[in-house]
This record gives sequence, C-alpha cells and structure tokens, in this order.
Amino acid sequence: MKLSEHTTSVLKNFASINQNLVIKEGKTISTMSAMKNIVAKAEVDEDFPREIAIYDLNEFLAALSLFSNPVLDFSENYVMITEEGKTGNSLKYFYSDPSVVTTPSSEITMPETEVKFSLDSSDLSKVQRAASVIGSPDLVLEKNGTGSYLTVKDKKNDTANNYSLDVDAEGSGEYNFFFKVENLKLLPTNYDVNVSSKNISHFKSQAGNAVEYWIALEPVSYTHLRAHETEADLVCRLLLE
Repeated sequence: MKLSEHTTSVLKNFASINQNLVIKEGKTISTMSAMKNIVAKAEVDEDFPREIAIYDLNEFLAALSLFSNPVLDFSENYVMITEEGKTGNSLKYFYSDPSVVTTPSSEITMPETEVKFSLDSSDLSKVQRAASVIGSPDLVLEKNGTGSYLTVKDKKNDTANNYSLDVDAEGSGEYNFFFKVENLKLLPTNYDVNVSSKNISHFKSQAGNAVEYWIALEPVSYTHLRAHETEADLVCRLLLE
C-alpha cells in the first residue's frame, strides 16, 4: 500500500492533535486530543487491512520520510516499509499496545445547532495569523446589532488588541461563542461550520475527501455547560449519546 498525499496530510494534522493514533480497519481515520476537547475524523482513499496502534505518530511519519516512495505492508504485529522497487531498503515498524493509545470510542452525536456559517481557507489563515501576530488566545464568533464577526481577542483583557473578520452567519438573536485558538488545529481547506449552544462546534470540509472536527467551546459562551461540566466532560458525553 502507498499513502496518498491527502492521507499523509491528514496524519500530519492528526499528529498535532494527539501523538497517539489507532487506525481502524477500513477507510476512516479518527483521533481525539489528550484533553478530550477535540475529535477529528477523515475519510481516506486507502483501505487499511487491520487495526494499527501507533504510540508516536510523529516518529512514524519521520520513519516514512526516510523513503522517497514508501510502500507499506501491514503484518499482524508490525508494518514493513520498503522503497518502491527496492525491497532491500526496508524498515520494520512495530505497532503499539492499543490499550495505551487514546482514541475515540464512538461517533459524536452533534446536538441541535443555533449558528451556521462557511469558513474558507484564506479566512482561517487570516484568523490564525492574527492570533499569532497580536498574541491573542481566544476567538469569538459574535453577533451584535451590526452583523456577525469572528474576532481574535483576549477575553480576559478588554484593552488588548483584537482583530475582526466579517462572516455571513445564519442564526437569530445575539450570541458570543468562544474558542481557544490553540484548539483550531484544522487542515487548510474550506469548511461548513455548525455551532451549538451546548458548547460544541462541528467543522466539516467542503472538499471531496471529508475531514471533520468537533471542537468544544469555552464555558463563557452563549449558554453555560451543565453544572460543573468541563470541555472534556462535554465531548465524552456527546461520544456516548
């Protein structure tokens, strides 16, 4: 098996969410952050023949980079990586014990959403760059009397610099939904975004190869989490519903 450019990009992106990964048999790859406030899923071209647990995904990707055109052969306990056309050039990479790897146990059931909008890759890049330039940790999707905006700011400092971007959002009334910028670990593509007052958001790529992210919002958003419920509690509950 050879990994497509899309699959390699997905693996690199998922490594930024969690260095652990379990690839299930089939064509779907999913991951969950260690804090359990980000869940991601991607459909890929390859059909993986068995379950594969990888403890250090960055190490695995580095192993693949040793080859110009790596070919993967999945055995029961390890994957044999060889150079295409040169089987003598090989690396045996052993799987991890699945019990020590963090992975989503089931699908998330997204609750009813109050706000929907589209986010293209250029606007996503602008938001992420602005957060880096002005050193702001928060992103708020807000609507007031003049329109809807994505605003990069520090919610704990009213006098801190901020950057705003108009968005064409569908949703009635006024709202403020807060994200942590560090949680927006998204592949650079266009997304349809749904946001729920249950403090969960869903980003789904508009491209043919579907990539999806479920990202917990901050508790100071439009409505509050259930009593004493943390971001991690929220995602865990949605995984079970």
